[in-house]
Amino acid sequence: MSSSTTRTNRRIVLASRPKGTVTPENFRLEDAPVAPLADGEFLVRNLYLSLDPYMRGRMDDAKSYAKPVAVGEVMGGGTVGEVVESRHPSYAAGDRVLGPLGWQLFAATSGAGVRKLESADVPLTAWLGVVGMPGVTAWHGLNRILEPKAGETLCVSAASGAVGSVVGQLAKAAGCRVVGIAGGEQKCRIVRDEYGFDACIDYKAGRVDEELAAATPDGVHMLFENVGGALMDAVLARMNTFGRVAVCGLIAGYNGEDIALRRVRSILVNRLKIQGFIVGDHPQDWPIALKELGERVVDGSLKYRETIANGLENAPRAFIGLLGGSNVGKQLVKLD
Repeated sequence: MSSSTTRTNRRIVLASRPKGTVTPENFRLEDAPVAPLADGEFLVRNLYLSLDPYMRGRMDDAKSYAKPVAVGEVMGGGTVGEVVESRHPSYAAGDRVLGPLGWQLFAATSGAGVRKLESADVPLTAWLGVVGMPGVTAWHGLNRILEPKAGETLCVSAASGAVGSVVGQLAKAAGCRVVGIAGGEQKCRIVRDEYGFDACIDYKAGRVDEELAAATPDGVHMLFENVGGALMDAVLARMNTFGRVAVCGLIAGYNGEDIALRRVRSILVNRLKIQGFIVGDHPQDWPIALKELGERVVDGSLKYRETIANGLENAPRAFIGLLGGSNVGKQLVKLD
């Protein structure tokens, strides 16, 4: 095996902060030599990169739950990869690992936040999606905040995405009626036919209020919100007394759009419980959730889709597409 000093890393850094919509010019592709490892470090060759909506917030220099990416710094993100060189006692060449190693081909790490992947039954890419952060996000929001009961109705926005699709399937397994909201008939067909939702509303068709009323004749007991804005308003108008709302994302406002709610009266009139959450705040749930999610993927009871871009250089375009809703399921980049 050649030394890390002979390797060249390719990485994508934040070139400039977006002013509204993200553009390719906000990113820069760089080549740099891989530095020699220090004692206690190991070198990972990243194989797949996860792209997620939260990354849009990290591109802004604004107060948030996580530190923003500095201009000139490697874009952060989860990866799965293989150890190619090690000076760490717990990791050896050939180990498969999951970690926050960023938009780059190689990453040297001390192991902080990195987990060795022991199960060969779970597909490698699934560790970044359905059996990873998105899956645990879905599991926590549903089970810890919404607390589903059989016979209740759940509505979930961005229903064909990596989080929404898992939320709906887990709720169906708990005996709930599940109504999704997605963009386009193709996505709605996947949500209904593959993921087993009872109904899916195509918000692009422009009949959200009417179709939501028809799909939720008994009202809505639970809302898992990924989008915000007008779609959240529409569901708030259908909420039942003592309904529960888990706010996971507000993608409708990630480029600075107005997402102010106009039907806030429902919160008071229906005595709603609304809770925002960040799944990283709940480490105690990860082992429980990952065990269930992994078992469901292996036995086939949890379905998922992936959209995979090829090549690190195509990560910015894929990310911009993700923010625009062009992907189906989990968006990944295969790092050839």
